[in-house]
Amino acid sequence: MARIDAFLKLGSAQGCSDIHLAVGVPPMLRMHGDLVPIRFRDLSDTELEGYMHEIMSPSQRTEFSDGHDLDFAYVGEEGNRYRVNLFRKETGIGAVFRTIPTKTPVLSALGLPPVINKLLDYHQGMILVTGATGTGKSTTLAAMVDELNRTRRLNIISLEDPIEFVHPSQQSQVIQRELGTHVPSFAEGVRAAMREDPDVILVGEMRDADTIRMAMTAAETGHLVFGTLHTTSAVKTIDRIIDALPVEEREQTKSFLSQSLIAVVTQILCKRAEGRGRKAILEIMLMNRAIGKLIQTDQTHQVPAQLQTGRDVGMQTLDQTLLAAVQAREIDPDEAYAYALDKKQFERFISDPTRATPSNSAGG
Repeated sequence: MARIDAFLKLGSAQGCSDIHLAVGVPPMLRMHGDLVPIRFRDLSDTELEGYMHEIMSPSQRTEFSDGHDLDFAYVGEEGNRYRVNLFRKETGIGAVFRTIPTKTPVLSALGLPPVINKLLDYHQGMILVTGATGTGKSTTLAAMVDELNRTRRLNIISLEDPIEFVHPSQQSQVIQRELGTHVPSFAEGVRAAMREDPDVILVGEMRDADTIRMAMTAAETGHLVFGTLHTTSAVKTIDRIIDALPVEEREQTKSFLSQSLIAVVTQILCKRAEGRGRKAILEIMLMNRAIGKLIQTDQTHQVPAQLQTGRDVGMQTLDQTLLAAVQAREIDPDEAYAYALDKKQFERFISDPTRATPSNSAGG
């Protein structure tokens, strides 16, 4: 047994989302959004390097020695899967292990709005799930893939860095490819996927112009594309895509977004009112003629007004969702206040505005 498995086993038993290991401090667990130290000594550089070397392949050791951060999946002694990020910092190395549930999440069990299920009825176009690191994007996408896998006869190709949830083929065929192991980049993975008769392509992260361009091409040529970006609203997502591509492609990109972008779903995680666990809070933008025109005329700042008036078709702003969850006593009002854009309507619910700070700072 690798020595690091003892910490991972403890974290799993506590139900934590992440295990943090870093030189100079004891191991820490992220519990319901907060970091809690384990009763253990401060880790030394040699000690932590020894732990990590036990679970790394020779090629991973070489890559890390060359100065690169590493992202990889690890299966512990008890069969639990973790997404690992290994990095260097001023005082030595550090690692974050994100716990991946052993069972693929079922869409109906996540408590998401019904419109998320309706998005799966599309056969081509692009659906983006966005949010900061650690806000549950991978969980939502895994549940969407699982729903298609169980109910439709499709060829689903996912490109991930690393592979997290494992999807055994059911009604659909699910082909999971890992960055660095099976494909050199997301852009190359999408290019290859389009030659493999796909119905659905999942792009784990649209992090550069080449990947965005290839994902757009796939969506325009008859495929359903799921993608993620580290953006915190529909407006920022649209602007990020437009700004990522060269100026000479700007008009073409705006045309694509207005015609082939199906939806942008932006997530945060808020502490539940009782203090145990977190609830996904979503902003949802569904493309329509009015929003498409705003994109074409460089008026994306007016998109939130369209979300406010589009509730009858499933659209919602972050503030609307936060307020509804606070009124239903589902989430911590102080945390809702911290995330809200228009804080005034939340003031009557909070205990102390000066102490309200978001907890979405998890890695992974």
